[in-house]
Amino acid sequence: MRVIKLVSSFRKPGVTTTMLAVFACLLWSTAFAGVKYGLEFMGPFQFAGIRFMMSGLLLLPFCGSFKGIRHSMQTRWKLIAKVCFFQTFLLYACFYSGMNRVDGAVGAIVIGSSPLFSALAAHFFMTDDRMSWSGIGSIVVGIGGVVIISLSRNPRVTGGWIQFTGVMLLVGGVLSSAMGNIMVAREKAAIPALLLNAVQIFIGGFLLFLVSLLKEGIPELNRPVLFYADLLWLAVLSAVAVSLWFVLLQRPGVKVSELNLWKFIIPVFGALLSWILLPDEHPEVFPVIGMILVSLSIIIYNLSMQNDKEIRPGTAGP
Repeated sequence: MRVIKLVSSFRKPGVTTTMLAVFACLLWSTAFAGVKYGLEFMGPFQFAGIRFMMSGLLLLPFCGSFKGIRHSMQTRWKLIAKVCFFQTFLLYACFYSGMNRVDGAVGAIVIGSSPLFSALAAHFFMTDDRMSWSGIGSIVVGIGGVVIISLSRNPRVTGGWIQFTGVMLLVGGVLSSAMGNIMVAREKAAIPALLLNAVQIFIGGFLLFLVSLLKEGIPELNRPVLFYADLLWLAVLSAVAVSLWFVLLQRPGVKVSELNLWKFIIPVFGALLSWILLPDEHPEVFPVIGMILVSLSIIIYNLSMQNDKEIRPGTAGP
């Protein structure tokens, strides 16, 4: 109930859009260090499954009556199933498996490029979402940053192959998220976006947990208290950040293209927090260059879109 009251209070006009956008992105940026810590005590599929089942339950109170939720699930189950597969199950199977192989900072930078991949996918699969030449140029810069990070994880050195495959898994998760975004955008009037997100993220989490039982066995409950605090934080930040984003999108006069500009905060602060909070991580030349390129490309892309058209945002964060 406290989460519901918190998000409801953010609807007040006195709380600025910029402040809330920055707050939501800062929340998302804490996920990378939290995930890296949690993976020390639990397998990736178990950890992801439990987190997103909890997040889905936290979001459900925002979604109206039980009767309305049941009706939407019965009439739009095909859309829910497709979005669930791409936006949660496949996305976070890749994300958690990838994060289990790379540094938290590297994961933050690669995942921070997701708006670019989503825009690129929309350019080819959405007839009304074409990019300008400046937008295409920004995509090239951002993907160049990801390529630099990937090549820095040299497969030929000791441990390099593990990190390289980790980066590729993260890129696979980003592409899966992009396809999920397109499906949501194509049928955006079919079901309320917040309800779709709550239902699909819970079901996706449940499926990840079922896979974990086959792949990782029965979860071990004897974990440090800090692990459970970390798990709760990750579940709450997903629920609150996504809810905040939808509150902002519902505000009169708020443009998606302008709001999306603040997402460049995520890879920057995600990497910085990982370097600060995780004792075995420190800044390296190529990840820093990649972070600069990804952040710069997102800024350029969003600025170019301000004078063009609005961009449909994704529904999932880290």
